[in-house]
Amino acid sequence: MNHKPETPLLDRVRLPADLKDIEDRDMPRLASELRDEMIDAVSVTGGHLGAGLGVVELTLAIHKVFDTPKDRLIFDVGHQCYPHKILTGRRDRIRTLRQEDGLSGFTRRAESEYDPFGAAHSSTSISAGLGMAVANALEDGDRNVISVIGDGAMSAGMAYEALNNAGALDARLIVILNDNDMSIAPPTGAMSAYLARLASGRTYMGMREFGKKLTAYLGKAVDRAITRAVEHARGYVTGGTLFEEMGFYHIGPIDGHSFDHLLPVLRNVRDNAQGPVLIHVVTQKGKGYAPAEAAADKYHGVSKFDVITGAQAKAPPNAPSYTKVFADALITEAAHDDKIVGITAAMPSGTGLDKFLEVYPDRCFDVGIAEQHAVTFAAGMASEGYKPFAAIYSTFLQRAYDQVVHDVAIQGLPVRFPIDRAGYVGADGPTHAGSFDTTYLATLPGFVVMAAADEAELKHMVCTAAAYGEGPISFRYPRGEGVGVDLPERGTVLEIGKGRMIKEGGKIAILSFGTRLAECMLAAEDLDAAGLPATVADARFAKPLDHDLIRQLARHHEVLITVEEGSVGGFGSHVMQFLSHEGLLDAGLKFRPLILPDYFMEQAKPEAMYAHAGLDRRGIVETAFRALGAEDLIATIRA
Repeated sequence: MNHKPETPLLDRVRLPADLKDIEDRDMPRLASELRDEMIDAVSVTGGHLGAGLGVVELTLAIHKVFDTPKDRLIFDVGHQCYPHKILTGRRDRIRTLRQEDGLSGFTRRAESEYDPFGAAHSSTSISAGLGMAVANALEDGDRNVISVIGDGAMSAGMAYEALNNAGALDARLIVILNDNDMSIAPPTGAMSAYLARLASGRTYMGMREFGKKLTAYLGKAVDRAITRAVEHARGYVTGGTLFEEMGFYHIGPIDGHSFDHLLPVLRNVRDNAQGPVLIHVVTQKGKGYAPAEAAADKYHGVSKFDVITGAQAKAPPNAPSYTKVFADALITEAAHDDKIVGITAAMPSGTGLDKFLEVYPDRCFDVGIAEQHAVTFAAGMASEGYKPFAAIYSTFLQRAYDQVVHDVAIQGLPVRFPIDRAGYVGADGPTHAGSFDTTYLATLPGFVVMAAADEAELKHMVCTAAAYGEGPISFRYPRGEGVGVDLPERGTVLEIGKGRMIKEGGKIAILSFGTRLAECMLAAEDLDAAGLPATVADARFAKPLDHDLIRQLARHHEVLITVEEGSVGGFGSHVMQFLSHEGLLDAGLKFRPLILPDYFMEQAKPEAMYAHAGLDRRGIVETAFRALGAEDLIATIRA
């Protein structure tokens, strides 16, 4: 049984300003208490554990040295922000993380003045920080701007675009590169710490600035030659030549768990730095909690767990997850076709491609946090006759929309897009919801857009995508477990643009696109019980539409309701466009499209989110009753 840890030193810290009263020698004990508090909180709520544990000392050091919130602290992605939230007046709510009406699992401007920039997608912190730094310069301000970015996030081109721009502007920006995978370089002990303190000190930095001004008088060519010679020489000793070439003053690597290293370097940079500075800090993901240290990948995101054993509490699923079904189906198809390859953007386990990688290591490619590159890379492979499956979450595919349009759609290349996390995702909230993919893909000429109603349909759609070679094709499916239908050993190829009739009824027709089909069937039961037998159909395709099916539903029913887990402009909008041009709305058909509401839904359990959106059993039935002018029947809906 978990017991709340004793934290006498942490109890003295309500806001970052209180850290000024903590002696440097007491900081390691404070870090231990903060780490215990975070572990205990996440054991109750679930959430992102490993990343936050790795930056406890770094977060404390930044808040102690700098004057937040006047000084701006921007975290990249936000997975590591839980210690920051505890220190910035939100400790009393930390056990509401990712819960309905609770704290967000990411930084969020509306939540606290200590969160100057919201983050949940990767590699944005340097760009945002540079914008703040330039705004500060235009106002002749004196605030510091600190952007913390992980080494994984540095695989995204956006981070380098921002570094390049910052170096050219010579902006006063502090970038802290949190290297928690030792993917760049390990710290080199006492000598590394000494060099970092020396290089960040007033004497060296002052001489560097004086030298830059002096050589400027000698002409650009001489200035450039001398400056590069000096920086290259320093780079051989301290590392960081790449960042120096981009215009940053590089310090490190230093031990990100040592206050003896962190505090003097941060103070020197605060007091002496003029232009852009990059501090390379090496940390250990999951630091201070043995289970997380031993398996950092499994403790990146966790469900509720036992603090003593580390065992995570997961209810046994009644059916396999959609992600697993996709992975198994792709492996099956790849066994029959050696042209099939898998592509992921730093989400092998999230997309299920880690399983594909185990079977076909030469045909699976993780390109890093680089969705734009992933899509064009897939387009290049498709142009050479391969069959790439670019498995990317709906919310992350948004980052590559220009590539989807320009490099795939316009050229008509047969890239396959498995779209995981379609619809609401629960605790990750609006930043990770898959709300817009049907809208932004179905608007593109030549695209085939599908949605699986259940796990068996997902298998069929993997098979269909593998067989289809006339252009780009996508299929969407949600997070979580399937509905428990029987699974075929291998999927079958679906006829493009053809839906299926599930149940035939009377006045009311319900046309589902995606996994709301189960709720549609339950709603039909309630309508049947109310004396209004309902027809239910599964569209399967948003593009091309099944015109014959839609005509049949429109001509033989008084009410037609479309149901989808997506925004306006998606499936329902395409159906309405067709009905309008066919003149089917003129005949008195009552058409009611049910979609995600036009606002960003806050975090909650998915079933609660869909109920709030009116996309559950009750919401569908109420829509049917209102369309018929039978509001008095709403009270008869079965709970």
